[in-house]
Amino acid sequence: MTRYDGRTALVTGGGRGIGRAICLRLASEGAAVAVVDRDLEAANSVAGEIASASGRAVALQADVTMPDQVQAMVREAEQALGPLDVLVNNAAATSATTVEATSPDDWDLELGVTLRAAYLAMKAVLPGMVERGKGAIVAIGSVNGRVYVGNPAYSAAKAGPVMWVKAMAVEYGPRGIRTNLVSPGSIRTENRSWTERLARDPEIFDKLARWYPVGRVGLPEDIAAAVAYLASDEASFVNGAELVVDGGLTAGMGPFVQEING
Repeated sequence: MTRYDGRTALVTGGGRGIGRAICLRLASEGAAVAVVDRDLEAANSVAGEIASASGRAVALQADVTMPDQVQAMVREAEQALGPLDVLVNNAAATSATTVEATSPDDWDLELGVTLRAAYLAMKAVLPGMVERGKGAIVAIGSVNGRVYVGNPAYSAAKAGPVMWVKAMAVEYGPRGIRTNLVSPGSIRTENRSWTERLARDPEIFDKLARWYPVGRVGLPEDIAAAVAYLASDEASFVNGAELVVDGGLTAGMGPFVQEING
C-alpha cells in the first residue's frame, strides 16, 4: 500500500516497541519518517531499518518533556524530510505499580513523558499544519486510561489524552487537522516494565491471555495498523475518536462470565 506516498510523519518514542512498529508501518506505506527517541542509538537503528528497505528516515534525539528540544526536533525533522503531515505522540513512561509506591518524582515523570510531552509536540507542529490547512495527529493512550489495571500515575496520564484529543478535534478540525486516539491493551514489548514482569513470571503473557477474548495479548504491529488507518485519508471523517485496540479486554470480564456460567 502507498497511502503515505509524499507524506512525512514524526513519531515520538520511535526507537523501540510500539513506536518502532509505527515507524516501520508508516514507512512501508510510503511515508518519510522522523524517528524521535531519547536513545539516539535506538532511533538510528529504526531509521536504518527504514533506509535498508529503500525508505526515507531521520533519527533525532530529544527529551520530549523539554519545550526547546521539542521545537528543535520538529524544526530538524522538517529540514531533513519536509513539512510534517502526521504526528504520532507515542512516548510514555511508567514506574510505580501501586498508589503507595508512587512518589512525587514518579508522578512528575509519568505525567511529564506521557501527557506533557504530547501537549508540547502538538503545540510545536500546529503552526505549520494550520498554515497548510491539513494534518493528522494520533495520540497513543491505553486501556489504563479507561479502567484501573495498575500503574496509577501512568493511568492518570493516559486518561488525559482522552479529553485533550476531543479539545483538539473541536478547535482544529475546522482548520483541516484531525486528532484521534489509539488505546492499546497489553502489548508484548521489551520495555522495562514488561521485562521486569517477565523476570518475575515467565508465564505472565500466557496468564494474561485468558482475560482477552481473542485469546492473546497484543503485538506492536496491532497498534501500528490502527495508527496507519487513523492518520490516513481513509479516516478523513474520523476526528476526536478513541479507537480501543485491546482484543476485547474492556468489552467485559471474560473469566468472570465463565465463572458465573460454570
